[in-house]
Amino acid sequence: MELGRAQLVQEGSDLTVVTWGAMMRPTLQAVEQVQRKRERSIEVIDLLSIAPLDGSAVVESVRKTGRCVVVQETSRTLSVSAEIVARINDRVLLYLEAPVKRVTSFDVVTPYFGRELLYLPGTERIARALEETLDY
Repeated sequence: MELGRAQLVQEGSDLTVVTWGAMMRPTLQAVEQVQRKRERSIEVIDLLSIAPLDGSAVVESVRKTGRCVVVQETSRTLSVSAEIVARINDRVLLYLEAPVKRVTSFDVVTPYFGRELLYLPGTERIARALEETLDY
């Protein structure tokens, strides 16, 4: 893999999901759950690196699907997901069929070991965001 180049994990046509790192596993579980339930085609992009960020892969996918959910492990405010949404808005806003949704940790101090599962986005929160975006 080349640094700065995202990986297309799963091809799809109804929705783009962008994630990286530790959120890949719960995201793939949520995608599988929603696809089984809804029979929808969901594209999954693993960024692999944040700096450099492969914005072109994200933009091309969102142009194709018209919908996007960004999943990240860290809190929402001043985040990489905000940068991704800004790039989507700058380049493919008119292709969107739904607002871009972000699934993130909460804007609180990172909890100590043992409580982080309440803090991190889990499969259910991710699946709910996918369904809401598909229903918009």
